[in-house]
Amino acid sequence: MRSLSSTLAAAQKSSSGTPYVKVEVLDMVAGVARPIFEQLYSGSEPDFYHASTVAGDGSLVRARVNPGTGALYVQRVPNPGPGSNFSSWTFLNNVSAQAGIALCSRGSKVYLFFVDSVDNKSLYLRQSNDYGATWTGPDLVLLPSVDQVKWLAAAESNSSALALFYVSSTPWVYVTRRISGVWSTPSSWPHSLASITGIACVYQGDWNLMVTGRDSTANRAWTCIYGDGASQSPETWSGLKEIAKAETDSLVEFHTPFITYPDVFRCSFVEKYGGTASYSRALLAHTLPGTSFSDSHWREASPFNLSTSYGMALAQGGGNLWLSTPFRVWRGDLSGSPIDVTADVVDLRLEEGPQGARATVTLRNDHGLYNSPGSGSAKALHKGSETRISPGYRTGAGSEISSGPAFWITGWEHITGGGRSLLRVHAEDGWLLLRAWRARRQYSWSSGNTSVLDLIRFLVSQAGLDLITIATSSTITTLKPEFTVQPKERGSEAVTRLLNMVPDVLFFRGRQGLIKYPQGGDASDYSFGTDHPILEARYLSQALEVNRVQAYGRAGMVEVFAWDEVDQVYDRLLQINDLNLDTLSSLQERAEGTLTKEGWKALGGQVTVHPNCGQELYDVITITDGLAALSGARRRVLELQLQYEAVPRSRYVQQIRLGKV
Repeated sequence: MRSLSSTLAAAQKSSSGTPYVKVEVLDMVAGVARPIFEQLYSGSEPDFYHASTVAGDGSLVRARVNPGTGALYVQRVPNPGPGSNFSSWTFLNNVSAQAGIALCSRGSKVYLFFVDSVDNKSLYLRQSNDYGATWTGPDLVLLPSVDQVKWLAAAESNSSALALFYVSSTPWVYVTRRISGVWSTPSSWPHSLASITGIACVYQGDWNLMVTGRDSTANRAWTCIYGDGASQSPETWSGLKEIAKAETDSLVEFHTPFITYPDVFRCSFVEKYGGTASYSRALLAHTLPGTSFSDSHWREASPFNLSTSYGMALAQGGGNLWLSTPFRVWRGDLSGSPIDVTADVVDLRLEEGPQGARATVTLRNDHGLYNSPGSGSAKALHKGSETRISPGYRTGAGSEISSGPAFWITGWEHITGGGRSLLRVHAEDGWLLLRAWRARRQYSWSSGNTSVLDLIRFLVSQAGLDLITIATSSTITTLKPEFTVQPKERGSEAVTRLLNMVPDVLFFRGRQGLIKYPQGGDASDYSFGTDHPILEARYLSQALEVNRVQAYGRAGMVEVFAWDEVDQVYDRLLQINDLNLDTLSSLQERAEGTLTKEGWKALGGQVTVHPNCGQELYDVITITDGLAALSGARRRVLELQLQYEAVPRSRYVQQIRLGKV
């Protein structure tokens, strides 16, 4: 149950409490801003090596290489926006046409690295000390002892240590750092790859890298950290963590990554398909809020409507995310464009259950503010936008709420007639995002490697959702099953299969998935029928469909009974066969958890109350109802319905479907 203030808890128990429900709409997905990109420029520059950065004064600085001549051009656009000139370029240098460039900035300083046009390996720097307005002459950084340099990436730390990463044709990744004006002796990473097709870097406590290429078995995109003391020890390398994979026989490759950190880590890279109807398409991905780069919890990359072989550069500044190629520039607002529609809510319905939650919000539209969702004052109102619904009451402390469920808009209806104009918005919770995600390829885990909890966390993150735990069984953390997600399988289906292996449950609080281990001895979270009145109720008692469970696994067999039921209706057996269960404790917990969930159906019914603003699925509540001879009866919350009507009459009630604890 969500926590409540003392004044809010008192207000919801009063028969005269004044309802208040806050409803916000944000251009966000699971707590991460979803910028709707506005294209500001379309030109005829050739697609080739390029880079971009936003300098400390907000100027957008871009650089590109001409594929025919190796000419390096730069561009600085102060106060970039609609109407800015993105077509004017200044020649800066002749550079290698066989290697990428790197561009980064901090404050007034902008750094542009390139490879020599003659030997294709000498590394040079041109620096600007005035936000990219003017540039120093080329300074030799290093003549590396490699045959050729193919890719570059660079970033400056908070302590002004400038790091340059370069990729040789071997392929191998090296780093050299400039500290107090002196470049260090290069050091190499400890990993071995068959090929590298791009590298990108952003500094955020460490030098956080993204690399694309191929290892001995597949084409992949990885993350890697070169430490500066945040999550990785200084001057050490982390392992490679995969964020995208394609088997070599799929003819799919990944190329040319870019990465930045405006609110979360965001990256772009290219997916190339070499078969019939070949394509080379930009992809975008981001990490989950509240997670670190080392966690490597990325939402699965999504395609962007751009054909490119050399990628889409990312830069951030002024609350915007900038995307660019030599021939295109886009701007995306990272604010989430929140709008508060509370005052316009005339009717609201929430339905929460084990397989997801739905919301229907009806807004008055006689003022015409919602005539064109996605524009004007309704800018954030898009399909897929996040809707936060927070139930509350007006108290002596003001309008108080409990930060309630988050939903994502699936669509809306404009309703007119009888002098009315309404907008009815439909939305669903995190299970919608899980259902919407389908496996692009087969994912397989061998027995003994990954726990059920980590498997669920991976699948949830692919849909852009975070996962936290309230309390967990030992099985969900120790059971490491052989598990496969087949191509086209929905995330919701795969997660449900995993939950069937354990006694734990999954539900959503806001944008986060919560894992909880319901047990018969759970303490009560709230009481109804004493100081919080019950308006209406029905209580159901019925025989269990299953009162005996046998769990078979590698360790043998464990059996549990609901003896009071067996004595009355004889045994009703459910047998479980799972070779992943290789200890007696895991068999015991699986059998007990299955019987517990089956037992929820034995004591059902429903109570109708003034809403408890903090109530959640799987809470334990205590019911006292003298008319039904119940005193301190414990029940579990299996479903929730909330109804709020502002007009034509005020109505604010909550229906709670009950189950056995």
